[in-house]
Order: sequence, then structure tokens, then C-alpha cells
Amino acid sequence: MNKKIDILKTAKGCFTNQSNAIAVLKDQLNEDFVNVIELIFKSNSRLVITGIGKSALIGMKITATLNSTGTRSIFMHAGDAIHGDLGTVAKEDIVLFISKSGDTPEIKALVPLVKAMGNNIIGMTGNPSSYLAQESNYVLSVTIQKEACPNNLAPTTSTTAQLVMGDAIAICLLEMRGFDKNNFAQFHPGGSLGKALYLKVKTLVDRKKIPAVRPNSSLSDVIIEIGEKLVGATAVLENEKVCGIITDGDIRRVLEKTSDLSSIRAKDIMNPNPKMIEADILASQALNTMQKNNISQLLVMKNDEFIGIVHLHNILNEGIS
Repeated sequence: MNKKIDILKTAKGCFTNQSNAIAVLKDQLNEDFVNVIELIFKSNSRLVITGIGKSALIGMKITATLNSTGTRSIFMHAGDAIHGDLGTVAKEDIVLFISKSGDTPEIKALVPLVKAMGNNIIGMTGNPSSYLAQESNYVLSVTIQKEACPNNLAPTTSTTAQLVMGDAIAICLLEMRGFDKNNFAQFHPGGSLGKALYLKVKTLVDRKKIPAVRPNSSLSDVIIEIGEKLVGATAVLENEKVCGIITDGDIRRVLEKTSDLSSIRAKDIMNPNPKMIEADILASQALNTMQKNNISQLLVMKNDEFIGIVHLHNILNEGIS
């Protein structure tokens, strides 16, 4: 049966429900939250996060966020834990249970086992009178009035509340650790954000294809050099020192203006003041220089030696923008 609904109205109602719940959630923060952050921060061991159902999926996301921002964390499914995976938990680990009701059978079975091991227990629950809340050393309340689901059944707003609480934990710990952009790059070397923080210009230069001509090189030699080296430009070297640059744009302009090309030499059309950049400069900084000067190439130098050209496309192809 297809029920006709106002789709936009329903969607906006979902947004309103969840945003209102998050606005109220901050008022549930108390000293237990502060104590939890200090406990995790001072610990030399890991934060083990566990849950069942949708709470387990949220737990996995929180684990990933913590690991990527400097806090060691692992996820342990509550169902698997009571069937052998409890061996994952080490003596000094802190265990965070996530459960909306705090009374699911798996949680009620697992909590006393963890308590018997002597680990600190943090309960993140929407039910402050639940078994989990009563048995935890610290309680993080994620109580909501109603799910976005019209039947108040499907975990929607409740999982959003859990996710935001997890993010709050991660951000507080991040700031306490002084976790900066360099740390972020260390943990995210493969992503575009990480590359922007560590990828250097020299990595983008093809040392086997260094475009260079002499001041007296013919126009045809210049065109061949630019075409073969595939960076849209060539340096002009005199006594192995850079004295200019010629771009494919320079070539187009001279072809538009002149019919007699036989007498033209590289020195006649080069820009004698090329923009240069050191090889150890970040690629993101090279991009800023290109954008600021409205150019597509930079000559790359290492200890006053010309080692190649970096093109705008080399940087953009790395996902840096």
C-alpha cells in the first residue's frame, strides 16, 4: 500500500525533531562527562566501545573518529563478546557501553562480566534508570523525547544523539592532546586533507622529464621540448642557471603575431622573471602561489638547482584544492 505524503514536510519534520533533540542534549552534560574525558585522557590503555544493533554501528563510527584523532580505541560487538570476544578486553582498558534502553539481554549479560574483570565502565544510554546506568561507573545521558520515526520505533534521533555525544568525547580529547594538523596528516596520509598537510612539491616533479632549452634554441626546439615533457612549459637555462621560462601560452601568442618563425629564439619569447618554488615546499602552498599569480606552472628548485616544473594539474590530481 502506497500512502500519499508531503515528502518535504516529512523530511523537514525529521530535521526539526533531531535538531531539537541535539539542542536539549547539551543540557544533559554533567560532571560524569568531565570525569569520563579525564579518565580516558589519563589512561595508558584503550577505550573499548561495545553495543548491539544500531548502537553497535554508531559505536564503530565513534571508534573510527577517536582513532583518527589521537585516542586509541577498538570496537567489540556485545553479541560476540559474550561468545568469546571478551578476551579482547585488556586489564587496564576502559569499556564504553552504548545502548538506548540500557536493558537489552546482551548488555545485561556482558556488564557483570566486565565488572568482574575490574575495568571501568561508561554507560551511554537514553534510560538513566536502566540496568546499564545503575551498574556503570560513569553515565553519559543521551535521553530523547521521541524518535523521528512516526511510530517512535526505528532508531533515528536516538542514534543521532549517541553520535553527537561520541563526537563531543573525541573533540574534547583532541583539544586536550593538542592534536594539530600535523598529527592529522600523520593519521590521514592517503586522503586529500592529509596530502595537503604533508605532500611536498618535489614529490610531484618527474626527474626523468626535466624540460629545458637554451637561450638560442629555435622555436621548433622549444615546441618539441614542451610537447615531450608534458608540463606545458620549459625552463630556459644559461650556464645551467635559470634565466627564463616559456609556456605553451607564450608559444600561442607568438604564432598569432608572427608569420616568420625561423629567426625566433627562446630568449626572444621567454619570461625572464619566472616564478620559482623550493622543492621542500608543500604542494598546497604551491597551489596558493599559482592561484595568487594566475599561473599554471612553477619552476622547482633545490639548492639553486633547477629540478623540474610542477603543473597546476599535478597538484589538483592529488585531490588538493
